[in-house]
This record gives sequence, structure tokens and C-alpha cells, in this order.
Amino acid sequence: MASFSGNYKKYDVFVSFRGEDTRDNFTSHLYSALSRQNIQTFIDDQLNRGYEISESLVKAIKASAISVIIFSEDYASSRWCLDELAEILECKKENAQIVLPVFYRVDPSDVRNQTWSFGDSFSKLEERFEQNSEKLHTWRKGLREAAGLSGFHYRSIRPESELINEAVNHISKRLLDQVFRPNDNKNQLVGVESRVEEIESLLGVQSKDVYALGIWGIGGIGKTTVARATFDKISRYFEGSCFLENVRGESQRTGGLACLRQKLLSNLLKDENVIPGIDLNFRRLSRMKVLIVFDDVTCFSQLESIIGSLDWLMPVSRIIITTRNKQVLRNWGVRKIYEMEALEYHHALELFSRHAFKQNHPDVGYEELS
Repeated sequence: MASFSGNYKKYDVFVSFRGEDTRDNFTSHLYSALSRQNIQTFIDDQLNRGYEISESLVKAIKASAISVIIFSEDYASSRWCLDELAEILECKKENAQIVLPVFYRVDPSDVRNQTWSFGDSFSKLEERFEQNSEKLHTWRKGLREAAGLSGFHYRSIRPESELINEAVNHISKRLLDQVFRPNDNKNQLVGVESRVEEIESLLGVQSKDVYALGIWGIGGIGKTTVARATFDKISRYFEGSCFLENVRGESQRTGGLACLRQKLLSNLLKDENVIPGIDLNFRRLSRMKVLIVFDDVTCFSQLESIIGSLDWLMPVSRIIITTRNKQVLRNWGVRKIYEMEALEYHHALELFSRHAFKQNHPDVGYEELS
């Protein structure tokens, strides 16, 4: 699930864990549960790690909206894990990254104070780095800070599946909260949420057919913004999803429509090496519930070139098309059309005020001029 901001995050979740403790049990189960909700999760599959935390892991942490830290008994014996933790907390400080600790068969107080079996693990590392007091200080500080964050505590008397469901539901909510952050200064969010709700109501959630919805309006009125916000909000409920931006512009490039077709198949099937035009691809997709957004379509032939028809899609799949040309929607048999209109007065005033006054309302004395 991509975060709705001017700088989209590559991953929804980064998971930090001690492989020997949880790779084949809790971490694996959590990753599967997140994937089932279409939450894009980075998990390090390397069994043999180097001395230093890799550059690719640092990039993955920075490219994630949320970091989940699974504190297990031997987590603190790994220099790699503690360096990950330090990097995560730096992202929390600098970029307001959400950090969620999971205390897996360890107590938060033991993580905070490095006591009992968790402390024994950290002591092994202390012996190896006794000459590097600065590094040890950073690790201790990180453990204290992370242990004080609100998170999830797994105890043996509690079913693991219950904790995982709770964590996934919480993560889903936090990701959705990011779509419509009240304090987000991205001007394009003004008036978006109510429109997304209207579009959701038109998407025919009860319909068992392939359902297409058109978003129609003049250029620059916000069709793409609303379509993207809707996509970000509901894509997790589909087995595959794809947002094809700027179909009009891409169609003018040599081979542009073929590239969009390739992107569509790759995103839906989660396979970058998929071969376009192979019937097997469409047979696979015919068994999947998918969400597709075609953004800024100008003619019917563009849709024909990219997807052909809707006949091969599984019932309950959903298609959204944004366009300035209503006839495109009619030609494709789109039954529901959402007409984008200009912002209502109070939303327009808020948007103007953000630009002019850097706040949601005009300064005193400027109300009449606004």
C-alpha cells in the first residue's frame, strides 16, 4: 500500500527481527498476514549477514512508512539488529516514521533495562565492543527508547494468531491515517476525503460483477488526486492492484501503451519478468480479485490496447477510469460516472489560505478579500 504523499514510500512496513529466534515462526506468520492485506513489507531474507548493516537495508528502512521491531530473547546479541534499531529510531526522529515494537516472549522492562535473558544476550555483545563506548551508548539508548513505545506484547498464554491479527489491523489503520493526516501540509488533500467516500459508495461493493467507475471532469480539477487517494485506501482489499498514471502522456511515446500493458501485468501478478501477451497471464488473473486505475484516458483505443476487455477479469474486480472525455466511458460501457466539480466554497477558501497564509483560514482583516 503506497502512502499518499508527494513522496511515496516504497514499502509500507519494514520488519526488524533476529532471524534465529523468529524467522521461521512469528516473523514468517506476520509477514504472510501483512501480505494477505496487500501491505508492502520489506523483510531481510539474508541468512548470512556481514559485519556492518548493508546500504540496501538502510535504504529500505528510510523507504518505509512503518517499522516493526520484533524484540526476542537474542535480539540484543546481534550488532546488526541493534544498528537497524538505531537507524529506525533516527528515521522516527527525522522523518516521523511510525515505530511499533513487538515484545516476543520478552518483557518491555527487560528490553528497557537489559535484564534477565534479554540482558544476558546484550552482555555478550558488550564484551565484544567494550572498547567502543559510543556504540554501546547508542545501542542502550535505542533499547530504552524503543521499549517505551506503545506496541504489542506476546505472552505464551495468548494465541500468537490473535496478536498477529491485532498488529495487522493496527498497522492497516495507521497506514490509512497517513492517507488523510489532518496536519499534512499537502494542499491537494483539501476536500479529498469526502470525495473518496462518495466514490467508495459508487464502487458497488456488493456487486458480484466486474465493476467499472468513471471519474469525469475538466483538466486540473483533481481527478488524479482523488483516484490515487481512493486507490491507496482500498487496494489492500484486493489480491492485485495497479495504478496506471498519465495514460494520455504515455500513449504519445513510442511503445508507451505496450509499456503500460507490461506494467499492468507485472503489478497485478507481482512478477517483473512477466511476458506480455501470454494467455497464461490472463488465466492467472481471471482467478484474482484485482483493482485497476487508468488515469487520464483520452480515447477508447488506449484501454483496448492495454487491457482489451473486461471479460477476462474475475467478478468482484474493480476498475476506475479518470478522463476529460465522457464518451470514452460510454464506449467502454461504464455505468457509473462520478462528475468532479470545483471545490466547495469552504474547501476553496482553505486551499487559498494554505497558499497565502500558511494556515487553514485567512488572517484577521483579510476575510473579505478572501
